[in-house]
Amino acid sequence: MSPKNVIFKKTCKDKSVGVFMGKRDFVDRVDSVDPVDGVVLIDPEALAGRKVFVTLSCIFRYGRDDMDVIGISFRRELYLSTRQVYPPLQDREKGVHTKVQAKLLRKLGNNAYPFFFEFPDNLPCSVALQPGPHDVGKQCAVEFEIKAFSAESQDAKVRKRSTVKLMIRKVQYAPDMQGAPPSVETTKDFVMSDKPLHVKVTLDKELYYHGETIHAHVNITNNSNKNIKNVVVSVDQVATVVLYSNDSYIKCVDIEDSGDSVSAGATLQKVYKLLPLLANNRERRGIALDGKLKHEDTNLASSSIVKDGVLKEVLGIMVSYKVMVKLIIGGMMGSSEVGLEVPFTLMHPKPEAVKESEMEDELVFQEFKRSYLKGIIGAGDDDDEEGNVSGGDDMAPKEK
Repeated sequence: MSPKNVIFKKTCKDKSVGVFMGKRDFVDRVDSVDPVDGVVLIDPEALAGRKVFVTLSCIFRYGRDDMDVIGISFRRELYLSTRQVYPPLQDREKGVHTKVQAKLLRKLGNNAYPFFFEFPDNLPCSVALQPGPHDVGKQCAVEFEIKAFSAESQDAKVRKRSTVKLMIRKVQYAPDMQGAPPSVETTKDFVMSDKPLHVKVTLDKELYYHGETIHAHVNITNNSNKNIKNVVVSVDQVATVVLYSNDSYIKCVDIEDSGDSVSAGATLQKVYKLLPLLANNRERRGIALDGKLKHEDTNLASSSIVKDGVLKEVLGIMVSYKVMVKLIIGGMMGSSEVGLEVPFTLMHPKPEAVKESEMEDELVFQEFKRSYLKGIIGAGDDDDEEGNVSGGDDMAPKEK
């Protein structure tokens, strides 16, 4: 069976504007980003002479709307671009950039108008910090949003019932080339011991896909007179909020507390298996997730890959991963630790491209309604956003 042409559809409450998009995930390929394209369907009678605009925005939100950990919330618009789609400022044919747009225009008729945005190359990918089970309000996140609205002018007050919003995601996939398998080793000398402790940790590869088991090869040569009481191996996720405060959230997303011991003069060679999954961390506040569309599940955030020359400070939240190996050393004065960190990359594999010739000609429309989301925390967030009502400089076109 051929892949379906699924079209995401959402209409504002007064039925004056509807948005149709062929996809909601847009791939950042480091050197380029998929453009955002879609079609707006208008009802001339419901518009009653008002114009129609579409915006693409990137928003960084740090802290809940009521209060975050330091007593304030922080919201910054990283990017905002606005297009007037009705009355059109150019011939409708000139606004068509993709085959999906052309199909939609043929299907929807003369009251449909295309829109098209290109991402600048310095915007972050979608990422969100998982709220706690009882948290309310907006989560800490980098989010992207398409918003269509009708108003007398771009600077006029926008009515909530005349606004429709769709959350979209900017995502990255794993590069085609694997890096060299990472390896870290250390030698530890102890007082009152003639010979040292030597530890080497090697991963079987540098890049792992979500849901793939990580094999950590641990080689311990204990020539010291100390006893190793335990070996603890874990995967740590590091989410650094680089835009606002440079806070780092280090969360263990999988751990093996092995209980392995290595006596003085002995050796240990062992492969520890680790599997970092969101399924095992759903109740943990502050875990970084790939941007979440409210009607879909998500996963642990992918590692951040930054284009050369882009300032990391503008990327909102940077995510990285490392395998941590801790040796608990026994001693007369109490226990001590020897630790090693081995960085690696965690991402999604690049999906196979679907050829245009293999796609079904028939478009399948999927209504995006909050009624589908009953029982899901945050299901009604789209309508509660204060940004639905704005005026003045808020809606002024600006490229950052």
